[in-house]
Amino acid sequence: MGLKEGRGENFFFWITTSERRCFGINPDVFKAYDVRGVYPSEINEEVGVAVAKAFSFFLNADRLVVGRDARVSSPLLHKAVLSALIEVGVEVCDIGVCTTPLLSYSVAKKGFAGGIMISASHNPPEYNAFKLIRSPCIQLSSPGGLDEVKKLALNPGIKEEVKERRGRVEELSILGEYVNELCDKFVEIKGAGLRVVVDYGNGMGSITAKPVFEKLGVEVIPLYEEVDCTFPNHPANPVDERNVEELRKVVVEEEADLGLAFDGDADRAFCVDETGRIIYPDIITAILVPFELRGRSDKRVYYDLRFSRVVEDVLKKNHGKGVMMRVGNPFYKEKLLREGGVFAAELSGHMMFQDHYCIDDGLYSALKVMRAMILSKKKLSEMAKPLMRYYQSPEISVRVAKPDAILQRVKRAFSDGRLLDIDGVYVEYPDWWFSLRKSNTEPVVRLRLEADSKEKLEEMKEKILGMIKG
Repeated sequence: MGLKEGRGENFFFWITTSERRCFGINPDVFKAYDVRGVYPSEINEEVGVAVAKAFSFFLNADRLVVGRDARVSSPLLHKAVLSALIEVGVEVCDIGVCTTPLLSYSVAKKGFAGGIMISASHNPPEYNAFKLIRSPCIQLSSPGGLDEVKKLALNPGIKEEVKERRGRVEELSILGEYVNELCDKFVEIKGAGLRVVVDYGNGMGSITAKPVFEKLGVEVIPLYEEVDCTFPNHPANPVDERNVEELRKVVVEEEADLGLAFDGDADRAFCVDETGRIIYPDIITAILVPFELRGRSDKRVYYDLRFSRVVEDVLKKNHGKGVMMRVGNPFYKEKLLREGGVFAAELSGHMMFQDHYCIDDGLYSALKVMRAMILSKKKLSEMAKPLMRYYQSPEISVRVAKPDAILQRVKRAFSDGRLLDIDGVYVEYPDWWFSLRKSNTEPVVRLRLEADSKEKLEEMKEKILGMIKG
């Protein structure tokens, strides 16, 4: 194979003397935040072997932790990953079927060099993915470490690499430790008499949430609690309002205090108030700011550029420092880990807290909301209502032939506004703002607007959409 071994700054670098490409692995499965695709045509055991070995070389790791979801393809991919890591001398701690936050918790809590989570989260059942987490709890992304893993994985020699010293696999049971830690942190919830409808969407959320809720004495009305990653009832994607319709209805019927909808791997949870209204992550962030900043000297909060301006309003009122960020949850996590701060939040529902190892954990963010309700002695609707003072559009996706040209056209048209060079085109005026971004994976641009009045919102939405489509 003609392989030469050298050591880079943080990883082994492999160079092939031939020009052969890695047969059978489609480079396009390497996405912005993970390695993802349809099983078995795109994601399969061959990809799992290459990614696992490449990741271990990138980290120069002696010990890694591995977990998986319950998709039909996950046991086969899991077996391939374990075998590959053993071949290159890695000691593997296998936590088995788990949520993505539990895998991240294992990396952060036990000091592993990294971890591999086999899960395609909210994607349809035919998909699967490898999420790569490095110590202390950073998800590899592109541009960045995932690009280096890609280079290694696409090397034709990586699949055949075997070390003289073989590794081994041991099982790690960490759920009990996780449950106890969360219950110790949220003692205010115990005995508060909360009644909550929880839609697990047949995803992984019940594995961690059910024992925590039971120990805290939360009365739960469960929907689709059984783990079944064929998702027979509805997709486990709460960002799509259609998937939350039943939850909203049941919350009202059951006169519950709160509704929660987990995504497939439970790293996100959306909230529904007692009236059946979805309270989106930007409003949830604004609700949590006063509670999270209290008593903190470092008052930085990282938030999505698509968030309502009310978040910045609340931060200023509470002497906080808001840091607007580009879209992409790994960037928030890394910022929080590297530079400090209190917490971070993205419009898709990813929320990360410094006091929880900066893990995006849907259960943890839900417990934060529940504690805020108890401490404030208010219903969620009462906390949210004064924060809904602006008019917002959903994020509108438009397929276009030349996304870059569209962005430049719109940017020139609104050059008199305050332009922020963060992610695509973000322009702010005294009474309205808009964000226009392009997709990383398809010829699509995404538009979101907010204004002081409904009339202004509709006027500017039609104007910008006309420019995009015209």
